Amino acid sequence: MSEHAGDRRGERPQADGDLQADGSEQNGEENVEAADDRPQDPWAARRELYEHVPKAVSGSLVGGAQTGVSGGSVTGDVVLGTKVEHHYRFGAATHTSGNIPPEEIDQLAEVFAGYEELVHPLRGRLREERVLVLSGAPFSGRRSAGLMLLRALGAVPVRAVDPNTRPTAIKDELNGDSLGYLISDLVTNRENPLRDIDLWAVRETLREKDAYLVITVDLFASLQGVSAIEWQPPSPQAVLRSHLHARVQDSRKESELLALRPSREFLGKEGHQLREAAAFAKVLSAHVEGAVTPEQLAEVGTGLVREQVQEWFGDEETQLRDKAFLISLAAFDEAAYALTAELSDALFAQFQRTEDAGREPRVGIFGTSITKRLRLARAIEYWQKEHTEWGPVQQRMARFQEPRTAGEVLREVWTSHPSARPALLEWLRRLAQDGRPLVRARAAVTAAVLAQADLPSAMALLIEDWAKSRRYRDCLVAANALAMAHAVDAPNIPQILRSWCEEGAEARHRWTAIRAYALVGSRMPDEALRALAEAARTGEEEQEAEHIAESAALLLSDESAPVRSRVLRGLLELLGDGGSGRRLALHAFVMACTRGDSRMLLRWYAEATSAATEGDLGGADADRLLSLWRTALSDLRYTTDALKALAGWVREAAADPRAEEELATLLPALVGSAEDRKRLAHMLETLRDGCRGPVPAVAERLMSVV
Repeated sequence: MSEHAGDRRGERPQADGDLQADGSEQNGEENVEAADDRPQDPWAARRELYEHVPKAVSGSLVGGAQTGVSGGSVTGDVVLGTKVEHHYRFGAATHTSGNIPPEEIDQLAEVFAGYEELVHPLRGRLREERVLVLSGAPFSGRRSAGLMLLRALGAVPVRAVDPNTRPTAIKDELNGDSLGYLISDLVTNRENPLRDIDLWAVRETLREKDAYLVITVDLFASLQGVSAIEWQPPSPQAVLRSHLHARVQDSRKESELLALRPSREFLGKEGHQLREAAAFAKVLSAHVEGAVTPEQLAEVGTGLVREQVQEWFGDEETQLRDKAFLISLAAFDEAAYALTAELSDALFAQFQRTEDAGREPRVGIFGTSITKRLRLARAIEYWQKEHTEWGPVQQRMARFQEPRTAGEVLREVWTSHPSARPALLEWLRRLAQDGRPLVRARAAVTAAVLAQADLPSAMALLIEDWAKSRRYRDCLVAANALAMAHAVDAPNIPQILRSWCEEGAEARHRWTAIRAYALVGSRMPDEALRALAEAARTGEEEQEAEHIAESAALLLSDESAPVRSRVLRGLLELLGDGGSGRRLALHAFVMACTRGDSRMLLRWYAEATSAATEGDLGGADADRLLSLWRTALSDLRYTTDALKALAGWVREAAADPRAEEELATLLPALVGSAEDRKRLAHMLETLRDGCRGPVPAVAERLMSVV
């Protein structure tokens, strides 16, 4: 840890206040433990975490480190419509003026044959008007369409005109002997729009030269009086098949390649750019030739995602505010758009502080376009009900089209752009202190992804600071982060939790590990229970014993039946150990009966009893449950709580016949002696609906079976 100590001191400010809209801090005594600072109820904390974790967290968002296509098998220009040089590198389009090589146009014509009917209706208009403006989204094949239009009219060679040419100066660029001209992604803005009078002047020159011009612009181009044609691109699936046909030229092999699992997955997903379809076709053809292995082919999708992310953060074309939005969306994927945008502006302010420490951050209030932001991020918006403490609320949500994008964004920023770390860390610390459960949960998930990418740095700069905080809220975020990190296969998390539970560990480290075990237990129930038992043996504080029992109770209440069974078996073993082990087992058991989904253990016993009747080996759980119940009822330290749990189930049975049936199975089995019968009968006889109400009818019926 010492190697990071200097970084931690250098990156964290002295104050720890609230984050304002502009990223500034409020003065306050945030480092002083509040008098009412208490741990959140563990059942509620677990429920909040599970409700607010994105669906993708169990899959690609925080999947293991993956590698894309490697080696020199995928090279050259594999993009439909934009000139790019890479090994899967999506660079910026070339913007130099000059004649386009004829062989490039010929190669493009081979693959464009699969969907040349899309440009056919435009040929007549270009022939008549001489100049055509095509509008469309980036990487939608506008440049390719323009070249094919010019080729169809015999307007070759084609001269590419610099897109930075001012609209008023386009006429001056129509020189030389070229018959076709192409301006790809003409740069326009409010002060420099493309106007109809600019095109009128150009049209006269083109008619004199018997030449043609195609101009492509994006959807947000500044146009005045210009009637642009919105380009309707082919589907990525059509582009893939067309490129593959041009490369393989064997229908049987084409069918075999398209039937491969990576091909089916690619074709089954929406949102692919045309350049990605072209790139995938090139890899498929290389696979036929043996230059790409099946393993490399399976990783093409991940490689495409990674290259898109590297393009976003590796060039200066993506504005800093947009980069902040991409990071915020990665942390809040599948969350409300308004929340993502709000917190992205806070991160943008932190980035501004890093870039220019001498100036106050400036965050524009208006002027951002939801459509433009989501298109840049390759994300979609949708409406969905969000869980809140006031009930479900309909919200406009946003998520990446490709689930793997969120994790790739966070890993790329954390590992490849270290200068972004101070702002990112400060932002995450503020998220951990936010009053909204969703925000705190996403801070933990984000920290888990960072730990997966670089565990030492994430621990030293972020998670350890949370874990040793004097605020239980921070410690809970650390516990959630460690649990999620283990779930996404970050290394060494079990060792960290064990060391924090050992005798002599810092008190807040122990509490953090104890809470984390309640969450990671489903993945390692035996180890979690052993660590909790060791913590109970070495601990001395009564409050800590309560927290340990809560975590063990949460494990016993796990949704997975095999996990519950293993924990139940472990508790029986602890019961036989005596001392702290016995106290932990009984304390955790009565908590599991009275907290959270208290009926789970009652249902479990009924199902286990039924399984035993049918000869299922799983019926052994029924005997274990009975043993714990009988021991808890006979131990004076836990008798009252055990009876309280049974009384609560009886009250629920008044409105639930199934619960009454389950109790009618359990209560007689608990009678092992006259004392047991007397104890249960007294509980039923004294049960009341209110302070002086009558004994519920269900209690009278159950007395007959005791």
